[in-house]
Amino acid sequence: MTTDTIQLKAALRAHAVNHRTSLHDKLAEMAALRLLSHPFPVKPHPGFSCVSAFHPYGNEIDTRQLLGKLAGEGWTTCLPVVVAKRQPLIFRRWLPGEPMEIGVMKIAVPLVSAPVVEPDVLLVPLLAFDKAGYRLGYGGGFYDATLAKLRAKKPIIAIGVAYTDQEVADVPHEAHDMKLDYIMTEKGIVKCV
Repeated sequence: MTTDTIQLKAALRAHAVNHRTSLHDKLAEMAALRLLSHPFPVKPHPGFSCVSAFHPYGNEIDTRQLLGKLAGEGWTTCLPVVVAKRQPLIFRRWLPGEPMEIGVMKIAVPLVSAPVVEPDVLLVPLLAFDKAGYRLGYGGGFYDATLAKLRAKKPIIAIGVAYTDQEVADVPHEAHDMKLDYIMTEKGIVKCV
């Protein structure tokens, strides 16, 4: 990673954290409900029926109700679990309302007894995004490593979940940064170009 890209990402990340906090304070409850009103951009079918959401961390949009809706539409549902820094995530089967435990970084995760599954569709948290499908995360590299590993095996759809106003003109990126296929916000779903 070049020094310029590192600095650009750090500057954008500092701004994006504060910006998302202000959006979350105003829109959190409404946004989580609005996600339910959008037709999901892909349908489950044999061999492609597992979707991962995320348990909200800090001021991320809450995707748990959406996950419940998707379970009702025939999807197998799961949540990510951090194994180690910059390593791919694993995914454990989970339905909203099932018991959880506290994992790495104090994020709630499915119980260790929940089966490990491999998602076909990932709902991905982010701090900022652009129309090309690049996202800025916290810098841990978890989703980039995960998407690279999964996409080497099979077709994977990655959907960034954010507030509409988290969009920026251009997210600094390099070759290892994995692109999103769609962005889902409180205002709708957009296919990345």
